[in-house]
Amino acid sequence: MAKYGGLDSESVGRTARRFALVVGVLVVLWFTGCSTMTRVDAGHVGIRVRLAGSERGVADMPVVTGWVWYNPITEQIIVFPTSVQNVVWSVSPHEGRAVDESLTFSSTEGVNINADVGLSFHIEPMMAPKLYGRFRQNNMLELADKYMRNVVREAFNEVTSKMPVQEIYGAGKSKMLADVTQKVRDQLGKDGVVIDQLTINGTLRLPQNVADAINRAMEATQNAIQSENRVRQVRAEADQAITQAHGAAEATRQKAQGEADALLIRARAEAKANEIIRLSMSPTVLQYRALEHWDGKLPTFNGSGQIPMLTIDAQKLATGMDDATREKKLKELLADDNAPGAAAPAPMTPQPTAPPAQPPPAPPAPKK
Repeated sequence: MAKYGGLDSESVGRTARRFALVVGVLVVLWFTGCSTMTRVDAGHVGIRVRLAGSERGVADMPVVTGWVWYNPITEQIIVFPTSVQNVVWSVSPHEGRAVDESLTFSSTEGVNINADVGLSFHIEPMMAPKLYGRFRQNNMLELADKYMRNVVREAFNEVTSKMPVQEIYGAGKSKMLADVTQKVRDQLGKDGVVIDQLTINGTLRLPQNVADAINRAMEATQNAIQSENRVRQVRAEADQAITQAHGAAEATRQKAQGEADALLIRARAEAKANEIIRLSMSPTVLQYRALEHWDGKLPTFNGSGQIPMLTIDAQKLATGMDDATREKKLKELLADDNAPGAAAPAPMTPQPTAPPAQPPPAPPAPKK
């Protein structure tokens, strides 16, 4: 028996066979592990499908993410995406597929309306088995381009068939889109599809004659609104001018009234003052005033000689009242002036207590 490095050939053969057996077992285990284990990444959900046995079919419960062991002979793991998916159905070859995928729907008048529509959705993880059991499809974009597109188009037709084209093209566009979105949610929600957003990309496309008619109608409406606003503005300016004129007239009237009241008050005060002065004068006082201002000289004519002093009949200037009545009236007037809030009485010359005035001596008779 030959020996190699202290080992005989039989020992080397046994070692080589053991090594080959270990390597073979490892290779078999590796292939077996690869074929019986798969990984469900985040944003996805796995569905276990039994291919044989009495329980064959889609399992009711989805498989959580991570490494999953299964029997490749009797089972299959289908991976579903649960992240948000976006699809665009557009007339442009640069969005979606390079073909016209835009949607066309009709108004209540039968006018065809074309639009580019965008859809964002995701799959409810717990309902993924039901979705796969119905469509046998785990490619959500292919499912969207076929089944979901038909649902969206039918929802548009159902909603817009009850709306006039002018409302769809104008103020009713938002309501139309909200109603369509709700119908799509109701239809696809039963299959586990959650609608995140449904949009109309760009403007609605109408036949040119219809678009021109709508634009003319909208322009006429805007012109009418502008005219109405101008009328309101003119009316407001007129009301403002009238209000200002009334205010100016009222201010002028108040000023005139104030001046008239002031003039009347002044006249009444002067009349009252005159009345007080008149009542305070007596014939004796008047005679005394005349003597007080006489300088002792008799007046003269332009010729020669002197004339007698002019005398005043004080009885004719009297009040026509006796002294008791006159003094009572005077006290009443003075009491009114001293009352609270009364105007200050006009100054009055106090009645002197001088003795009655004596007539001046007669001038000497001229010589003959």
